Amino acid sequence: MIQQNDNSNNTSTPKIWFITGASRGFGRVWTEAILKRGDKVAAAARKLDSIADFKEKYGDNVLTLELDVTNHAQVKKAVEQAHAHFGKLDIVFNNAGYSLVGTIEEASVDEVRAMFETNVYGPMAVIQAALPLLRKQGGGHIIGTSSNLGHVTLPVIGYYCSSKWAFEAIHESLAEEVKPFGIKVTIIEPGAYATEFGSPESLKFSEGMDLYADYKEGFFGQLTTMERGNPEATPQALFQVVDSPNPPLRFFLGSHNLPWVRKAYADRMEEWEAWESVSNSAQDLPK
Repeated sequence: MIQQNDNSNNTSTPKIWFITGASRGFGRVWTEAILKRGDKVAAAARKLDSIADFKEKYGDNVLTLELDVTNHAQVKKAVEQAHAHFGKLDIVFNNAGYSLVGTIEEASVDEVRAMFETNVYGPMAVIQAALPLLRKQGGGHIIGTSSNLGHVTLPVIGYYCSSKWAFEAIHESLAEEVKPFGIKVTIIEPGAYATEFGSPESLKFSEGMDLYADYKEGFFGQLTTMERGNPEATPQALFQVVDSPNPPLRFFLGSHNLPWVRKAYADRMEEWEAWESVSNSAQDLPK
């Protein structure tokens, strides 16, 4: 049983966060909640005017930064500016990302590559810029927003799912590599929430092919009936993770994720075990 504490008032020393994708969706909800509890934030977004209200409301507790995570030189400059401004960074939070809608056949290589630039290579750039600073200060906490789709997949957004599987693998390796430096790693895995993730800014569509039209219509019809969580219910859970002396590597947000993933892994185990004798036969030549 994990000991859960109510840190909503954050009576301890305020933490300093660097967070990307702060302008909408979870990024905006979390940035607002972080500032309300008295922490300080370097909030980054593609357009400064989209986060200007944070500066107006929270003054010196927030540093707003214009940042396109696909511009790696800009990433390095932003991370270093945030660290210099506040004197340290306790939490480096990769949250920027978007989904590409299209079947495996429909999506172009260029579209998939562009999504990976934001969802995978952008976070890599942030991590690589932050690590020397976190090592020098003696520790820190790297957090990344993944998805329950980092473990399971859905059709029509398969390439988005693939970006989250890559994201998960990178962070799992990272966690082992940076443990000796006192740096913690957590992957936040939300389920379906009523955020702006479905907005045009967070979704890009491949050119459709007629032969998939009916299938996709049925798929989107199912999505409209899916129960979605309230994003405003998530900050306290996030704070329990970052305030824990032993935060988890992976953390589900929402009640629907674990049953879905549990079934997916049970199905995988059943299939692997059904083929176990054939798999084992490929190990060595008979004597």
